[in-house]
Amino acid sequence: MSGITTAIVLAGGRGERLRPLTSDRPKPMIVVYNYPLLHHSVVWLRRSGIKEIVISCGYRHEVIEEHFQDGRRFDLKITYSIEETPLGRGGGIKLASQSLTKASGPILVINGDMITDLPLKELAAFHTGAKCSITMVTVPLKSPYGIVESDNDNNVVSFREKPTLPYWINAGVYLIDKEVLKEFPDKGDHEELLFPRLAQEHRLKSFSFDGFWRTIDTAKDLADLQSELEALKSARLSDRS
Repeated sequence: MSGITTAIVLAGGRGERLRPLTSDRPKPMIVVYNYPLLHHSVVWLRRSGIKEIVISCGYRHEVIEEHFQDGRRFDLKITYSIEETPLGRGGGIKLASQSLTKASGPILVINGDMITDLPLKELAAFHTGAKCSITMVTVPLKSPYGIVESDNDNNVVSFREKPTLPYWINAGVYLIDKEVLKEFPDKGDHEELLFPRLAQEHRLKSFSFDGFWRTIDTAKDLADLQSELEALKSARLSDRS
């Protein structure tokens, strides 16, 4: 187990680019591989040792509450922080943190529209050793397009299909010390209003993770993830035979 026991899940996204799939549900409740996207994350959190989750939501929050209820069937305590008016991700985190009852260490915060198998034990060990206020998980940036490579005479020499680029991006996963939560904005985005200052003060660290991590922004992302999860299950069943 990771030693991290509490988590906040940001699940208020409207998913405008995924309509009509999000016309009657928030983006994290889009079904992929038989379950809502958020269902997969909640199962991962429980298996990683999380005991209490606050789901920060607003748009069509009743869909989330109906599915997860109090969390008992997941062997978790799940409560809801509902924004009557949009507060932005930073304001949403600050409001949701006020609902946590068992937080005795750093708090995990994740976006509700992604799936990962990030090892929380390793993240917790890094955070403790780094002695920072917030650890941000970063993942490799993959090109959405194929790459054409040419030589000095402009001869095409190779094609690379959606390669991994030499850059890292924010995975939407953070480990946050409780003391810094009071510095989060009441309204607005933490990445714009807080993170630049924490970076200048050397209180923000990055944890690089190159394992399984996917997020959904378009219908193609959804189809690709569905196919990938089906392939992963088939491979695991083959390994057992």
